[in-house]
Amino acid sequence: MDRTVTVTGQGTATAVPDSAVVRVAIAQRAGTVAAAFRAVADGVAVVTARAADFTEQRRIASRDLNVWPAHDNEGRQSGFEARHALEIGCADLESASALLEALVEAAGDRLLVEGVSLEVADQAAAVTAARELAYADAVARATHVAELVGARLGPVVSVTEGGGFPGPVAGLRAAKADLAFAPGEASIGVTLQVSWQLELD
Repeated sequence: MDRTVTVTGQGTATAVPDSAVVRVAIAQRAGTVAAAFRAVADGVAVVTARAADFTEQRRIASRDLNVWPAHDNEGRQSGFEARHALEIGCADLESASALLEALVEAAGDRLLVEGVSLEVADQAAAVTAARELAYADAVARATHVAELVGARLGPVVSVTEGGGFPGPVAGLRAAKADLAFAPGEASIGVTLQVSWQLELD
């Protein structure tokens, strides 16, 4: 019977985020559903027109469109509230910063800023480095197991790569009147499940 050992290695490499996805929404309240939708549509038109100055049209995408009854402080229905959410991708952090400032100025209090994700546009180099580290980790783990049972590693039988686990860490800072992004670092992870034949000494 063939004796094998199977372990999972993990590797993580870091990269500096160089692009961003800005998530915003327009929310408006009105007396009727139709009026609430019209008010939201007007706000979204302002946002999309302004966003086109900072990114490609194809990177401006609707994500959610909702309407629900609105109530006053006494719990009585007072109209309807509509909300239209968008995601806007920016090729660099400077564009994302300028975009947010422009949207706040153009849309005013209608605008909700729901989040900004800083991303690494090209993860290939970091993924390669993480994969190499994951394999080295798997070799170390398997070697230890083999030694525990009085064997040594033989040929590799199989290798399965798991999904990566990116985890960007980013921050915001105020710079005078401008909004600037502190990119921090993004962690790009790879897992490898590797099996070896065991050879007895």
